[in-house]
Amino acid sequence: MTTKRLLAVFILMISCNLYFAQDVTIKDNKVFLDGKQILKAEKISLAQYSFFSMKDDEEILFYKYIDNETPSYINDDYFALNFLTEKVKIESKDIGKVANFMNSRKAMERIIKWLLKERVLNQNGEINPDRLTIFKEKYDEDITARTFR
Repeated sequence: MTTKRLLAVFILMISCNLYFAQDVTIKDNKVFLDGKQILKAEKISLAQYSFFSMKDDEEILFYKYIDNETPSYINDDYFALNFLTEKVKIESKDIGKVANFMNSRKAMERIIKWLLKERVLNQNGEINPDRLTIFKEKYDEDITARTFR
């Protein structure tokens, strides 16, 4: 490879990383993206969070961590993302996507970053239904349907 091509590839890689290196913080029940508030948040418990639209204060996303009634056995734990306005529920055992050593605020910040990266949420905190469909196809494991009670 020539030096110019190598430099072009390097610059492209850095620009992609900078694009996804958005600063998401949750403070005082507000979700900020690069300093601009995009959503409202409510911590219900250590295992539950709700996110609300800035436009009409409607609950758009509900997160819940489910331990399957076996708190000491983590191999059957999963989380659910309920996109309430779109009537879409996503269940996944990939706890690594959201885990942050029991710091629920940091875990929620990771979820918002993930949704932004996957373009499920746009820069204004609005849900993109087309990208949500793709997100569901990629990550939904439909755990409830496979669970016997």
